[in-house]
Amino acid sequence: MKILVSAGELSGDLHAGAITGAIKNMVPEADVFGMGGECLRQAGGRVLFDIKDHSVMGFIEIIRHLPRLYRLYKDFGRVMDEERPDCFVTIDYPGLNMRLAKLAHEKNIPVICFIPPGAWAWHRSRAKKVARFATRVATIFPFEDEVYRQAGAATEFVGHPLLDIAKPSLPTEEAFALAGKRPGHPLVLIMPGSRMMEIAKMLPILLQSGVLLKKQFPNVDFAMPRAETIPRELLQGMIAKSGLEVRINEGHNYDLFKVADLALATSGTVTLEAAILGLGSVICYRTGWLNAFIARLVLNIPHIGLPNIVAGRGILPEMLQEEFTPVKVARAAAELLEPKRNAQMHRDLDFVRERLGRPGAVSRVAELVLQVAGNRG
Repeated sequence: MKILVSAGELSGDLHAGAITGAIKNMVPEADVFGMGGECLRQAGGRVLFDIKDHSVMGFIEIIRHLPRLYRLYKDFGRVMDEERPDCFVTIDYPGLNMRLAKLAHEKNIPVICFIPPGAWAWHRSRAKKVARFATRVATIFPFEDEVYRQAGAATEFVGHPLLDIAKPSLPTEEAFALAGKRPGHPLVLIMPGSRMMEIAKMLPILLQSGVLLKKQFPNVDFAMPRAETIPRELLQGMIAKSGLEVRINEGHNYDLFKVADLALATSGTVTLEAAILGLGSVICYRTGWLNAFIARLVLNIPHIGLPNIVAGRGILPEMLQEEFTPVKVARAAAELLEPKRNAQMHRDLDFVRERLGRPGAVSRVAELVLQVAGNRG
């Protein structure tokens, strides 16, 4: 059985690895291959295209990298022809993945769209387009399932896989030692993202925010989980330039999230991973003015942070574009560290976990993939 997967960024690779591991447990001889990173590789999948070389985000950035993305598209088409997979699984990364899904459909390869394009956030017509070429759409939110079902897609609500994935693995004392967590010292994580362009745009301001927060809370400590896609030397250089003392952590992110008190985070899946483990964030994002202008035209939701979207209201502060300044981020962080506001934040995070449904999504997706792939044979 051959299963082709496409996960174009770090969060997608996390899901690809989990699903591949579940598939291998059910059918050890299954051959899973495609685009991913270290998670896919460690789960026993073959990485043909590494996300370190292909992760692109933003309208303008995609346009700039069109020649490279076109080559990747053609390479995927060649793999489809040579390997003749029994199923093609797309994982998020809609800009490229939906074009690849259409290509697979044209080649009579069954398509499963896992974490499909956010039609509920952008435009519902996107769901109708996906319904034309997706054999099955595996949805992770109840409101997402409804949108795709109404568009005519064959959907299966599997729940959110992070409930299975986001789990600490170390004893509390070891986690404290790993994080550098000291009694009586709040630990704030700085999480700038997993793409080089995010590091350039986000990290300097997040570090400046930390400097201001340190002035208000002298006993606060800082740590930074390093994404595998970002060189450690780059982070060390930027941290040294800021003058802020920040501990860089390698691995065991979920243990880090469990013992930390707050995060200053670039908007993305990581804010939901943190929320599941009880860690709140000041959610931040800044992109180019043209990207922001286009996004404001097409987005039809009031929030961009995943914990806020799941909650249906603004439970965590969002500092976007012109609001993303060191002063405003530090002020929002200071408010979340105050006992009364902090207690409310944790009640809100409990609500987010409840809204994500029951665990077992990874196994449900793996079973769906094997069912679709098996039916083809």
